[in-house]
Amino acid sequence: MPRFAANLSMMFNEHDFLDRFQAAADAGFEAVEYLFPYDHPADVVAAKLSGAGLSQALFNMPPGDWAAGERGIAAFPERSREFCQSVDKALDYAQVIGSPLLHMMAGLAKADDAAAVAAYRDALLFAADAAGKKGITIVIEPINGRDMPGYFLNDFDWAANLIKELAHPHVRLQFDIYHRQIMHGDVLKGLEELMPLTAHVQIASVPRRNEPGTGELDDFRIFAALDELGYQGYVGCEYRPAGETVAGLGWLSRT
Repeated sequence: MPRFAANLSMMFNEHDFLDRFQAAADAGFEAVEYLFPYDHPADVVAAKLSGAGLSQALFNMPPGDWAAGERGIAAFPERSREFCQSVDKALDYAQVIGSPLLHMMAGLAKADDAAAVAAYRDALLFAADAAGKKGITIVIEPINGRDMPGYFLNDFDWAANLIKELAHPHVRLQFDIYHRQIMHGDVLKGLEELMPLTAHVQIASVPRRNEPGTGELDDFRIFAALDELGYQGYVGCEYRPAGETVAGLGWLSRT
C-alpha cells in the first residue's frame, strides 16, 4: 500500500498547528503536508518536523490574501511582481523545511480569459525555473468548482496538456482523487493515463471529504491501483475527520 502523509491543515485540529507534527507521528504517519507554513518561522517548522521524525511531502506557495478569499495569484498579470516575490518566499521555506514539492495555486479567474492563461503559463515557467535550480518541483492541482467556485484550474485534461506542452522537468501534476471524482469521475483510468505526469496524490472520501472508506469510491481499490501503477510518492490525506482525528484512523490499519 502507498505511504501516507497527514494533512495538518485538516487533520489533528485538536492540537495547535506546531503540536500536530508529533500527533501525526504518534498516530503512525511518516510524513506530513499542509496548506501553508508562513505563520511560523521556517526553522521552527523544520524543528517540529525533524523532532517528530517526519518527512515533508509538500505545501502551497503563498496564495495572496487567503482570509479575504484569494486562492492564488498566478493567473493575474497585474500581480506578476507579487507572484515573483511569493516564489522566493516559498523556496526559502521549502529549502529550510526540506520540501521537495510546492503547489502553485492559480487563483479565482476565468479559465477562458486569454490574459489569465498567459499569466498563469508565464508564472508556472518562472516558478519552475527558480525551483529547479534548488532541486524543487512545482505541482499544479485542478480543483473542483463546487468546493472552490471560480477557480482557474478546473480541468484535469487542460492541466495535463499544459504540462506536456511546457515539458519542464520541474512541472508536474498534483492528482487529487476527491477533486477528480467530482469533476470527471473515471478515477482509475485517470490515474493510469496521468501517472507519468503525477508527482503527488491526495485522497478524501467523496462527497463529504471525510476519511477514506466512508464515501462512494472504493478507496482501498484505488490504493491498490497506485501500487500497481508503481506510484512512489506520498498520498496526502487531505480530508476532514468526521470526528476526533485519531478515532477516525481505523482505515489506516486496513492498508
